[in-house]
Amino acid sequence: MEKLKMHSPDFVEENIENLAALFPNCVTESENKDGVPKKSIDFDLLKQELSTHIVEGPQERYHLNWPGKREALLTANTPIAKTLRPCREESVNFDKTENLFIEGDNLDALKLLQETYLGKVKMIYIDPPYNTGKDFIYADNFAESTEDYLLESGQKDEEGNRLIANTDSNGRFHSDWLSMMYSRLKLARNLLKDDGVIFISIDDGESYNVRKLCNEVFGENKFIAQFIWKSRQNKDNRTKNGASIDHEYVVAYGKTIRGADRDLRGYSNPDNDSRGNWTSANMVGLATADRRPNLHYDLVDPATSINYGRPQMGWRYDKKTMAKLISENRILWPSTPNGRPRKKSFLSELSSERTGYSSIIGIDVYTRNGTADIAELFGKRVMDFPKSVEIVKELINQGDLGSNGIVLDFFAGSSSTAHAVMQLNAEDEGNRKFIMVQLPEECDEKSEAFKAGYKTIAEISKERIRRAGKKIKEENATTTTNLDTGFRVLKTDSSNMVDVHYTPDAIEQTLLARLSNNIKGDRTSEDLLFQVLLDWGVDLTLPLAKETIADREVFFVDGNALAACFEKNGKITEDFCKELAQREPLRVVFRDSGFKDDSVKINVEQIFKLMSPHTEVKTI
Repeated sequence: MEKLKMHSPDFVEENIENLAALFPNCVTESENKDGVPKKSIDFDLLKQELSTHIVEGPQERYHLNWPGKREALLTANTPIAKTLRPCREESVNFDKTENLFIEGDNLDALKLLQETYLGKVKMIYIDPPYNTGKDFIYADNFAESTEDYLLESGQKDEEGNRLIANTDSNGRFHSDWLSMMYSRLKLARNLLKDDGVIFISIDDGESYNVRKLCNEVFGENKFIAQFIWKSRQNKDNRTKNGASIDHEYVVAYGKTIRGADRDLRGYSNPDNDSRGNWTSANMVGLATADRRPNLHYDLVDPATSINYGRPQMGWRYDKKTMAKLISENRILWPSTPNGRPRKKSFLSELSSERTGYSSIIGIDVYTRNGTADIAELFGKRVMDFPKSVEIVKELINQGDLGSNGIVLDFFAGSSSTAHAVMQLNAEDEGNRKFIMVQLPEECDEKSEAFKAGYKTIAEISKERIRRAGKKIKEENATTTTNLDTGFRVLKTDSSNMVDVHYTPDAIEQTLLARLSNNIKGDRTSEDLLFQVLLDWGVDLTLPLAKETIADREVFFVDGNALAACFEKNGKITEDFCKELAQREPLRVVFRDSGFKDDSVKINVEQIFKLMSPHTEVKTI
């Protein structure tokens, strides 16, 4: 029985908890005056979170540390003068798709996605470089000052595209890898929903550091599991340590709630079931037919006679239990045979049903299966050791996304994750979305990929999505009519805006001309539109439409969510704006140089206040 505190609230403890919610990496352990361990704040790290320069002054404490950690934190928090430029010619169904492929440095991409996708991603899966001494890692520039970084990052495209081989002879072998991961995980955490989860594939080389790193970024109490995957079917006789390493790990962490508590989210009662709130639960099994033959059988809806077949890993329940669930109206039947039946799981029975997932990934899929997946699409081995589609599908199921939600992979490689999302959507009529991020890393000129015409990993990645989407639709022609297999390609680049740096004694006529137009000459109206979407925090996958109003080109995003006109040379007139205001858009943006003069600009503001008072008006 708990005792009453019999004293006023401890605001220090409450403040620590509040800070922990914002900066979990700043929570550490210390001792009180009696030597009893207590939770406390690492003030040096907190200062670093709130500073634009490197803060010195470490003190002894229990935490993970390495050379370059503070620089990595500073790098994560430093803003960049960059944007995402659309590339229609490399996209599929650009105007209507809700999937994204971002080509560029994933550090830049994660920063650029912060406002738009803050707290919106349901699941992150990454398969980062394993730090074997042969793999490449990102060579982030930690040496520049904040001012220099802001100046240079918008002007040097190559800054975000540098990879180095992290050989085991490097004195900072672990430190460089940790710095690369730390800044990216810090940014990735912001994008996760409160009930979101991140899965990280890793091997023995850095598995212990990944756990420590995630304990700091997400909080030790957000650890869900370290899954073990048997990645090799046959023993490796080439090992130098005398042991055949036949497994890899998948480390899982939640955003703000622990794994078991995530199940409390997502319960509702859309059909007013008298048994109370429920959620859609996965019924796919965890064992192969040779291990659990009683779980492998065809499942047929008795009302429609539709046969849904049997998954590769069978069902979670035997025939007798399944028949009982059917009789109790507990099965959610898809409308087509290609769908995957799911179960109504009621909140009232949560404690008795919560058995969790095994820490051993129990599907007979190996590294070679991932290679076979992509070889089947391309007719040759254009990528070494990509993750299997079945493994990623299993993780999506374990992530409890349900039938929708955003899946992010910022080490996309060949885009096995995008392939898995599309395949799973085809199987259960889901509506999950993907965001892939991949650096245009150059292919080795001796590789099969280069010989086949692919110069970068990003090119392979995009082509894999195109081919996989086409194959999935061909194999399920009658049930995938509305399946979204498209993707919008966006590429990281310097800002669309001109940076003008000068001293008072260096003003020339050419400088004045540049000041009159603050937008770079090689940028299109659609380039400007996507920078506006980023700055305004508008979803980058909303449907786009382009119309001509009074001989002016106008973009409309998601109907009237945003209207944008980037005409210049005085073409933004009062009459045109009156016609546009009749559409009553939620937001409207113009090019600043499009107004004839300041008086027209002021009058346009008044026009919208009178005709569409809810419209937010801005200029670039």
